[in-house]
Amino acid sequence: MKFTKMQGIGNDYVYVNCFEETVKHPEEVAKQVSDRHFGIGSDGLILICPSEIADCRMRMFNEDGSEGSMCGNGIRCVGKYAYDHGIVDKKRISVETLGGIKYLDMQVKDKKVTAVRVDMGVPELTSSLPEKILVDGQELEFTGISVGNPHAVYFCDQIDSLDLEKTGPAFENHHRFPDRVNSEFVQVTDRKHIRMRVWERGSGETWACGTGATASAVAAMMLGLTEYRVEVGLIGGSLEIEWDRESGHVFMTGPAVEVFHGEIQLPMQR
Repeated sequence: MKFTKMQGIGNDYVYVNCFEETVKHPEEVAKQVSDRHFGIGSDGLILICPSEIADCRMRMFNEDGSEGSMCGNGIRCVGKYAYDHGIVDKKRISVETLGGIKYLDMQVKDKKVTAVRVDMGVPELTSSLPEKILVDGQELEFTGISVGNPHAVYFCDQIDSLDLEKTGPAFENHHRFPDRVNSEFVQVTDRKHIRMRVWERGSGETWACGTGATASAVAAMMLGLTEYRVEVGLIGGSLEIEWDRESGHVFMTGPAVEVFHGEIQLPMQR
């Protein structure tokens, strides 16, 4: 199986061009390629597929093999791959996802995409504002936001000292979220900057999460903590999130980087 390793501010995936390749049992493939000791090493697997309703289709699988509905950093890399490798020949494209069709605007330099602006659609509030929750005996408040996938956003005074390896599973698998949830822990720096750590369902703590950054910024805006354009700082880098109040759409802008190409032999593909 031929693949391309790509990353968006440290959120790394193995990408397969399914215009040319056929991937059998992608759930198992995702587990194998994600393993950083016995596979390629990644936060998951993303398939770039033909679509009947958009320029291409993205299927995203977490490192535990579960299929996700949307990935903000991943879809930016899909846009870069599609443009750089000739699947599309235009700078504005549509991508079909389980979270709906997303529209991407590519920033191009020397015929290569350097950054992508993604229309993340209209966010949906999925909790009261905010809602109390009991996690491991501690009462907390979260704001539930859906941007094609579910998020619970917690505002904290200090995020660096959080032991997410210990506490993350309790947030992800809380009975309040029967389908599990992505959990963001957010520190407001000022009205134009926030910092975030994320525990992603199916992947654990990752260096970045585009949908999580979007949800976190929207929650901060809803609570009146920030302006309607903010920079979100994550372990792997920063994203710009802007909420257009007139249209209701949220836009995420950030880099997309191609790391390397390769070929791997997988037993389940034979």
